[in-house]
Amino acid sequence: MVAGNGPPTVLSMESAIEPRAQETDGAAPTGVTTAPPSLDALMPPQIAAKAEDVGVAKAGMSALRTLSLAVLAGAFIGLGAMFATTVTAGSADAIPFGLAKLIAGVAFSLGLILVVVGGAELFTGNNLIVMAWAERRIPIRRVLRNWGLVYAGNLVGALATVLLIYASKQYQFGDGAVGANALAVAQTKTSLGFGQAIALGIMCNALVCLAIWLTYAARSVTDKVLAILFPITAFVAAGFEHSVANMYFLPMGLLIHDRAPTSFWHASGTSPSDFPDITWTHALVDNLLPVTIGNIIGGSVMVGLAYWLIYVRTER
Repeated sequence: MVAGNGPPTVLSMESAIEPRAQETDGAAPTGVTTAPPSLDALMPPQIAAKAEDVGVAKAGMSALRTLSLAVLAGAFIGLGAMFATTVTAGSADAIPFGLAKLIAGVAFSLGLILVVVGGAELFTGNNLIVMAWAERRIPIRRVLRNWGLVYAGNLVGALATVLLIYASKQYQFGDGAVGANALAVAQTKTSLGFGQAIALGIMCNALVCLAIWLTYAARSVTDKVLAILFPITAFVAAGFEHSVANMYFLPMGLLIHDRAPTSFWHASGTSPSDFPDITWTHALVDNLLPVTIGNIIGGSVMVGLAYWLIYVRTER
């Protein structure tokens, strides 16, 4: 990630923790052997140093770049959510519950793969910026500025994806099975208790930030994809709650619930009364707010500050 004007930037995350080989014009001096770049994964203390450097770079990016990359991340996560909804449509009576959740998790992993490999700014992953703050390399206002911009950008990107998917009438595919699945997902999310949603949010972002942590050890795209796949599949399969994913799931459910044509309800064999908790109040107050709180705790405290304490503070 390349930062904008401001604090020192990180042009290469690997170079932040490993000295570069000296560049020369032409051949290396006689008797000097240049070691090939290592293909081994970074060890946890090196990951911690890299996470700090990444945090400094992210906090120093310009507002425009941060917001633009955040919009992309919201759209990417929305695409993962759409993928997960589609591949599990009609699965309720066909395959066991756990297997359907496993399939959804694998499909949803697309979102974070696009964020990490394609390059984007995701609120939940950026909770790891607290490591740079804990080490006093950035002030708390920089952390909050980044989180605010990224959260807003993620919301814009997710909502834009919702509008495009809804306009495409993709929810009517499979005789309305895709839309019925989207409604079932939204109904489950809006019926959570406040404390339950916080707990589910904590567990979710602990796994998301562990996935990001593992990608910092990676040397290749393949490494990153494999590092992402299992933690993300686990959180989806377990039914944990991700605030940015819910920026897609909840508005999609609300749009279908409030605006879908009569033909959709006839084809899917459902009605709006089957989903009584899908309201804006339930979506915002009973889900998005507590889930966001839980995500911050899970990512910042359970992963970011925990690893800072283990690998940075204790090494002083």
